[in-house]
Amino acid sequence: MKKSRLMIFAILVLAGILITQLHQIPNLDKQLGQDKATLKQAKTSQEQSQTMVSSPQSQQDNVSDSTKIVTAFVKTFSNQPTSSYSDTLKGMASQKVINGLTQTFAPSVTFSDKEHYEVPIVAVKNAWGSDLNYLVVAKSDAQSVAYTITYDTDEKQITNISRLTLKGAFDNEK
Repeated sequence: MKKSRLMIFAILVLAGILITQLHQIPNLDKQLGQDKATLKQAKTSQEQSQTMVSSPQSQQDNVSDSTKIVTAFVKTFSNQPTSSYSDTLKGMASQKVINGLTQTFAPSVTFSDKEHYEVPIVAVKNAWGSDLNYLVVAKSDAQSVAYTITYDTDEKQITNISRLTLKGAFDNEK
């Protein structure tokens, strides 16, 4: 009799454990799905990192080409009248950037024929991504102007530009 009670108790305990485990299966399936998605994302990220690391020459060429485009872009819009922006900047920058420059410079700034802007500084902030961030300084005899520029290597054009305030921007004036 004691053995049968002990057996019934053991069976009830094992049945309780089995029911508890069966109720946890959906949660475990959900966790497994989330972990698989996380693993897939990590593998994709690792492959992208390995591609960049394994082909630094192509990334360096990419940065070099985009730096030339950014430099040409700043020289072009600094030394051209705003009326020609839509033609001369097409292909180098998005239409949003061209419109923004036209609206910003057209009412208040006219670049003089006597002034000529050079671009002595083009610095890359982040060289390992599809969006390259640049700090560009354009300098004339009268002033220096700094810009932050975002170049999208996928679209092969400038997608954002903003002008920075330089302390002593008119320090060459007498």
